[in-house]
Amino acid sequence: MLTSPRYPVATEGLRVLRNTLIIDDHPLFCDALSMTLRMVVGVDTVRDAPDLGTAIDMLDTSAPPDIILLDLNLPDVSGLDGLLRLKKAAGDVPVIVVSSISDPAMMRAAIRAGASGFVPKHSAREVFQSAFRTIAAGGVHLPEGVAADADESPGETRRLDALERMGQLTRQQMKILELICEGKLNKQIAFDLAIAEATVKAHVTAIMRKLGVQSRTQAVLIAQEANFGKMLHDR
Repeated sequence: MLTSPRYPVATEGLRVLRNTLIIDDHPLFCDALSMTLRMVVGVDTVRDAPDLGTAIDMLDTSAPPDIILLDLNLPDVSGLDGLLRLKKAAGDVPVIVVSSISDPAMMRAAIRAGASGFVPKHSAREVFQSAFRTIAAGGVHLPEGVAADADESPGETRRLDALERMGQLTRQQMKILELICEGKLNKQIAFDLAIAEATVKAHVTAIMRKLGVQSRTQAVLIAQEANFGKMLHDR
């Protein structure tokens, strides 16, 4: 029987991981994961959010958690673009992706996008305990047998490169790129975000520079290349 490690004690060199935020839109899974974190990992406080927007609002208006557990498939976002947006909001708070996806390429992409760990949803309780221990010590957790530096296929290399470029964008620039992907013009984006059209133009210029492209169409292609759904459909 597993015992709670009261996790972790204030030991020099270890990150304290007692306050957790779960982002998942399945209440029963949230309840089960919350119980696991309390009983097996020794977490004291667990909050949850049903979507990314709610989670980011929580990060903006309350004290940050010690660690975040994120599902990739949420009502308001699907995939690694959500992880990128979350990392911009969460700063140096570590994020563990907890997903029903068990594709090694997806796991490596999540780590490249800034996750500190990846745990498949079907994992045993001991795996969550191991993930927390690794991250508390400053490491990165991947399932056994999955190497972060494994040889990449040409398609995976392109996607990881796109993710790295996307990771350079600010939160506002990521919002603007999302609206560009929806086909909106600068005037419409300015209205949606309540900012000046000149500000939108400046952001678009910065977005294209950071992505290394010359046009809005090319920026959209980079965003699509980094998209989680595309990655799955191609395999």
